[in-house]
Amino acid sequence: GLEVAGVIEAVGAGVRDWSPGDRVMALLEGGGYAELARVRATQIVRVPEQLTLLDAGGVPEVFITAHDNLFTRARLQPGEAVLIHGGAGGVGTAAIQLAHAHGCRVIVTAGSAAKVHACIELGADGGINYNTEDFVVRTLDETGDDGADVVLDVIGAAYLERNIDALAGDGRIVVIGMQGGTHAELNIGMLNRKRGSIIATHLRNRPPAQKADIVAAFARDVVPALAAGTMHPVIERVFPLHEVAEAHRLLESGAVIGKVVLDVAAG
Repeated sequence: GLEVAGVIEAVGAGVRDWSPGDRVMALLEGGGYAELARVRATQIVRVPEQLTLLDAGGVPEVFITAHDNLFTRARLQPGEAVLIHGGAGGVGTAAIQLAHAHGCRVIVTAGSAAKVHACIELGADGGINYNTEDFVVRTLDETGDDGADVVLDVIGAAYLERNIDALAGDGRIVVIGMQGGTHAELNIGMLNRKRGSIIATHLRNRPPAQKADIVAAFARDVVPALAAGTMHPVIERVFPLHEVAEAHRLLESGAVIGKVVLDVAAG
């Protein structure tokens, strides 16, 4: 429940820019599985008219995470190559669109041919099925042996060594997930030879001032593209809130492409 979309019910005494009835999407610290949620005014963004509230509910956490880590943390530049692990996930589908629009070469890993195809449809230049292919070999092949300038990693420890192998000179690895564990041996010599950087970050525990800045950057850089329809959230399925357990079972199955959204109003 780290993100919601809906209509403002009430505002605090010091809030001037927002009013009851405004359609907004918000980044939360938690508590989004509810009919009412409380959030700082600095963490809400107006929902473009072209987006339904259900679609908007799948936007903030993934697009903000992808935008902040690609461009603020990793300083991704036009023309650079980026390797996105878990390209068919929520953050991955957002990151593909953002990097593609930024003029980057986008390479992704995903767990099936169908997921790879979905990533290509979103704008990825190269797709790697990690169950049947070596992503280091393929990344080097896709980049003419140069490697990826940026690696966006949701796996963590299990991929650390190979991420360094796939990294270009002066490359940056941004670790945003730990699905593959938290402890790994670091080859500092290889990292040193490549002049590489490893950046680790977590969105939920960022202080309010940082969240205000990253939400403002998202509103400035990404929301216009959502309004124009040149970017969009990828929604696998919408569940009524009372079927939240079934929604989690679907997520845990690994069959999801993009986001699962809970509809509080349904039922």
